[in-house]
This record gives sequence, structure tokens and C-alpha cells, in this order.
Amino acid sequence: MQRRFFLGLLLVCLFLPFYSCKETAEVYPVVEIENVSRDNIEIQGYYVGSIRAYRKVEIHARVEGYLEKMTFEEGKRIEEGEPLFYINNATYKAKVERARALLKKDEAMAAKARRDEERLRPLYEQNAASRLDLDNAIAAREMADASVSMSKAELDQAELELSYTIVRSPLSGYISERYVDVGTLVGTSKSSLLATVVERDTVFVEFKLTALDYLRSQQRNVRLGELDATRSWQPTVTITLADNSTYAEKGIVDFASPLVDPQTGTFGVRAAIPNTNQELLPGQFTRVNLLLDVLEDVVVAPRKSLIIEKGGAFLFVIRPDSVAERRFVETGYEQGNKVVITRGLSADEKIVTEGYHKLTHGQKVIPRTREQVEADEQHRMQGDSI
Repeated sequence: MQRRFFLGLLLVCLFLPFYSCKETAEVYPVVEIENVSRDNIEIQGYYVGSIRAYRKVEIHARVEGYLEKMTFEEGKRIEEGEPLFYINNATYKAKVERARALLKKDEAMAAKARRDEERLRPLYEQNAASRLDLDNAIAAREMADASVSMSKAELDQAELELSYTIVRSPLSGYISERYVDVGTLVGTSKSSLLATVVERDTVFVEFKLTALDYLRSQQRNVRLGELDATRSWQPTVTITLADNSTYAEKGIVDFASPLVDPQTGTFGVRAAIPNTNQELLPGQFTRVNLLLDVLEDVVVAPRKSLIIEKGGAFLFVIRPDSVAERRFVETGYEQGNKVVITRGLSADEKIVTEGYHKLTHGQKVIPRTREQVEADEQHRMQGDSI
């Protein structure tokens, strides 16, 4: 009897652990998941650029003379046609008067020559005057007419030079400081430059693009400097100011150099940017962010969901039966925390973004979205406070 009792006790001890494990519920790892989505990914290029005025005109004295006065405030806005400098005009007024008097004299001589011709022509027809007399009268009238034309041209030239004694702004914009003082003899080769006017309501930002970026844009059929109405976007630039803030207005690329600099392997690109509030000053440097291309409606995944190994990149996809599948994928362009998946993943699949380090292929999991995880955490904190 004792032997049979000890044998039964031994069997109970052997099978009790298995019975306990069988009764214990299996625990699955909890992972955070996210739906795979499609998005438009912008491909950006980053460069150093400089600001240039939309138009910059040097104001020169076109006639020689002493500068009498200036009628503008340096650094202020001026309008097109506004008088800026006055050059002594006494000499040029005298030239105009002389040219006008000479024109009157020539007009009088031309009138006399026409009367002489008119008197001789009927006499010639009546054989009362020779052909030579008529030809001389015609020649005298033609020479007098030519002298009138020359005198008119000289008068126009004199009046033009007189108008140059008032130096006007060729465009609306902001004027620099004066380069000469009142009383200076201007109009000579050494002192013809008076000031500079810049138009900066719109400015250009110029920068250098690498030949590699240019080649890639060509391969994607993006031609910089040409607007393409078939696209939903255009190559635009965004610039960063000195305080690291982003300028509110965007610029449109309107020019790309057809030549590559052989020394640097780059070529010039230019974009026009509105400068209504005059925040951008010609000559300053800035950082340029150029939109090179847009990958439209591509499959993207969060960067944190990818695991990179020697064999490649993979992530865990959650099947409808809550089983984790290790999936190798091919990746493309990265933007921020998004990575373009070119192969191996389709939209609306569910992938693991948190907790994948404890997973193996084919393992059953408890998938939870970010909202569910946050709700669980809030319930737990409320329970701890109670």
C-alpha cells in the first residue's frame, strides 16, 4: 500500500506543473501600429545665395558743368522722372539760343531761295531766262532747305544737352548716397557718377546649383527657369533670414544659366521674390531652399518603423490575424520623419512603429494605435491616483 501511495504522489508531482501552465493564459506583446499612407514628398536642395536688386541703375552726368544743387534725401524712395541734380546750364542755354537764331536765319534764306525759284521758272518757260539760271535757283533752294534741316538738328541737340543739366531718376526706387558734392565739376570721365538707384520692391536671389542636381532635375523632366503648366507645382525658393526666420514670400525660378562653370562645376540660378516690406536688402547673403521636384502620391512610412541591417531594410507588418510579419522593403527619398517605400509595401497596411524590438517573424501581437495607447496610459494614471 505504501509503495502504491508514493507512486501516485510522484505522478501528481510530475503532472502538476504542466497542468498549471495549461491553465495560465498566454501573454502577447503589445505593439503600437500605424496605417501606411500615401503622400506628396517634396525634394529640396539647400544652397547659399545672395540678394540682388531687381533693377540697379547708375546715374551719370551726361553733360559737363558745375553741380549747383541736389533735391533728394539720400537713402529715401524716389519716383521715376523726379529731378535729382541740377547742373549749371548757362552755357547750354546760350547754345540753344544760338541754334534757334541760326535756324531762323536759315529759314529766311530758304524762303528767299524758294521765291527766286518761283520767279525764274515762268521766265524760263517764256525763254526770258536761261536753263542755267533756273538750275542755279533750284540748287540754291535745295541748299537752303538742307541748311534748315541742319539747323533744326543742332537746335534739337542743344535743347537735349540743356535738358541733361537737370538729372532725373530713370526709375522708381531707392537712391544711394551722393558720390559728389555741390560745386563739383561733373560730367568728366572721373566725376560723371552721381548716385545709384535700385528698385527692390521685387528682388532677385541668386545661387549656384550643382551640376549633379541639375542632371537629376533634367532626368525628372524638371527644367529650371521654365514654367510648366502641366505640373501642379513650380520650382520655388524659400529663403532664411539672418535671424534664422523663414521669409514669408516664396520666389519663382525665372532663370537658369545655360553654362556650367568649369572651375566649380556649378551654374547660376535666379529667382524673383516680392519684397513689399523692404525686408531684403541687395547685397546680403541668405540660405536658399529650392523645391527641385515633388514625388506625388507615393507610399511613405515613418522613419522610426524601419530597421536597417546588412541584408537591407525591413519593418514589421501586422496581418489581419494580428500576426507580425517581417517584411523587407526598398526605400527611396527621405523627408523629415517620412521615408518613401518604393517596393514591398502597399497603402493601408498596418506597420509597427513602437515595440518591434521584441518581435519575431510570425509572432502574435496585440496591436494598438497611438490613440489607444494614450487612452490606456490615461486610464492607468487615473487608476494609480485612486
